[in-house]
Amino acid sequence: MAQSDLRGKWAMVTGASSGLGTDFSRELARMEANLILVARREERLRQLADELRREYGIEVEAAPTDLAMQNAAEAIYRQQSEKARAVDILVNSAGFGVHGEFLENSWERERAMIEVDVITLVHLTKLLAADMVKRGYGRILQVASTAAYQPVPAYAVYGACKAFVLSFGEALNHELRGSGVTCTVVSPGVTETEFQQVAGHEYTGYMRLTQMTSPDVARIGIEAMLSGRSSIVPGIHNAAMVASVRFTPRRVVTALAGYFLKARR
Repeated sequence: MAQSDLRGKWAMVTGASSGLGTDFSRELARMEANLILVARREERLRQLADELRREYGIEVEAAPTDLAMQNAAEAIYRQQSEKARAVDILVNSAGFGVHGEFLENSWERERAMIEVDVITLVHLTKLLAADMVKRGYGRILQVASTAAYQPVPAYAVYGACKAFVLSFGEALNHELRGSGVTCTVVSPGVTETEFQQVAGHEYTGYMRLTQMTSPDVARIGIEAMLSGRSSIVPGIHNAAMVASVRFTPRRVVTALAGYFLKARR
């Protein structure tokens, strides 16, 4: 798909107030798509909306929403439906991780993570994809993680959430064949965002060595989405790691994941 094909189309980006969400929004704005920015932090959303309007001359709406709340997806969908606005592009970038031993982590925090990373993502996809299929056009980008490809000690629930997103997105893309709608999953490795700070995880040497910039990951993800790819792992080192997992016993992969993500001074 050519960049000009996005001109004037409406794209919804969740988690747009920081990190990958912000850079996905900038990448789409550069392609002249109009934007609906969804996240919890209203001030950041409005600042980004003003910036993108000024720089690219597009329409941008800030839609502050706490995606950890039940029925958040329905509230967002209803708001856009009332405006008779066709959302042709959905980027489900919202999400966070919780680092630590499973039995020691707060259930309230993990429940909120599951709500954002899985339930709201699936519900919003269901609502918007149905409309896309009726119109015969749509592009969906789900953000998973390299954590989706193996069990990750100290990120047990987060890794499981991302494994769900990867499996869900690839299966949905298959179901949508011939509809004019595609679903792509991008699985970044360590990325220069607020993720580690929010997760409560100190950077390790391995993480610093393999870290990618958020704009680079966003560009790769959007390009893959527009080309209709089922999934992509950004970065040569990340792709090599994911490939190696297929030929390694899972108990070994699990132990290695725990070793490389353990902070060492």
